[in-house]
Amino acid sequence: MESVAAVAAALAAGGVVAYPTEAVFGLGCDPHSRVAFEKLFALKQRPPTQGVLLIGADFEQVAPYIDLTATPHEALARVRASWPGPHTWIFPRAAGVPDWIAGGHAGIALRATAHPPAAALCRAFGGALVSTSANRHGEAPARTAEQVRAAFGDTLDAILNGSTGGLERPTPIRDAISGESVRN
Repeated sequence: MESVAAVAAALAAGGVVAYPTEAVFGLGCDPHSRVAFEKLFALKQRPPTQGVLLIGADFEQVAPYIDLTATPHEALARVRASWPGPHTWIFPRAAGVPDWIAGGHAGIALRATAHPPAAALCRAFGGALVSTSANRHGEAPARTAEQVRAAFGDTLDAILNGSTGGLERPTPIRDAISGESVRN
């Protein structure tokens, strides 16, 4: 297991890494590196049309992915009141967001995480990163670094040392505009 600085360096070099989130270990990469993104999806054996969510350490790291002109002030205020925290919201996506991030979806799922290891990794990387559960498609997500290693062996570029935040289930996902639940 590696330090925040080492894992951030692996991300910057186009690597795919694992790190602890609020409930499970996540797999991540630079959302703007299509090569890293494709490697991540190949490791997960997941169809790329499903898209992924992005996490940041704070609102400023995820804001560039949001079409703020299509997001009502009240919706933005509701979301910001829940962040940083274990709440994922789907926003209208900004025009410059690569299609591979959102898959076949019109929106983009974002979270400003309060989980210390994940937030520290976003800060060290200098921006938002891909966050998808550390598992092969259809299998249970890893909750420890040891489970990540058992699932992926040495195919990952780095694994961040740390514990998950103790949630029993991945974070709920809600639509930022309507407030409707997408995943409980």
